[in-house]
Amino acid sequence: MKAEISTKFAILSLLWGASFLLLLRVVDAFDWAAAISVRSFIASGSVVLLALVIRKKLDFSIGVKHFAILGFTSVSMQLIGLSLAVPRIGTALTAILVGAIPLFSSVIGRMMKIEQIDRKGFYGLILGFLGIVFLVGFPSGQFSDQFFFGFSICVIGCISAAFGSNYSKLKMSAAGNWEQVIGAFFFGGLFTAPILFFVPIKSGVLAMDWLYMVLLAVFCSAFCYVIYFSLVAKIGATRSISVEFLVTVVAVLIGAFYLNEAISLIQLFGALLVIIGSVLILDLLSPAKPSKI
Repeated sequence: MKAEISTKFAILSLLWGASFLLLLRVVDAFDWAAAISVRSFIASGSVVLLALVIRKKLDFSIGVKHFAILGFTSVSMQLIGLSLAVPRIGTALTAILVGAIPLFSSVIGRMMKIEQIDRKGFYGLILGFLGIVFLVGFPSGQFSDQFFFGFSICVIGCISAAFGSNYSKLKMSAAGNWEQVIGAFFFGGLFTAPILFFVPIKSGVLAMDWLYMVLLAVFCSAFCYVIYFSLVAKIGATRSISVEFLVTVVAVLIGAFYLNEAISLIQLFGALLVIIGSVLILDLLSPAKPSKI
């Protein structure tokens, strides 16, 4: 069980960490509205196509409302926040805000009365958040109106993502993870599609730009969220979304290699705190409980 969860965490942290770089490329090529709506439709369609190929039966009987709410919070609002934030405040500060999602999720989960965090998990959350502060830090000389807009919209997106994860656990346990991904991204694309009338796709989009879009949609959205929603069903929203701590580490490392962002000793110390915090939240150091016969 722990090996399975650790493997899924590793996959999510690598792919979602890489998604910051892909998102920057896609927003620059298509503009932010298409980076959300087109990406969402491709993500939803790719899962439907795979289900048809392998003849997997899908069940959406829990009702349209739940998928619409999940799509609005976990997809539309979260991706609006990220797509508008990355070009304005950079991948680093966007990453630190995304890393705060587990803290928002913990508060919302407690309000919904669906989760409890023990003392060890609480310490893990605190260490993880402190680690992200050390890891990323705040930029200097960028406190403009655009900066504050990007910062604010990203926080709203992160809170929405935290709510969506808890809503999935509370209301959608009867729906499979494939169905949740298909429904969430379909409605996420549907809700953001009208924005294309005001923020159309840029001209001069290249074939390589479409490749970035497909990679972002299929691997970083569809594939990752199938894994993620399976984690939510097994270990809860806050523990699942604590993967964002590791995502931030990966995002900063990729930024250092591809965006020429320097990494200091303080950031390396922060990365260590992030890893320790994630281990505490997931309780990976405790001996496995013997299975009942």
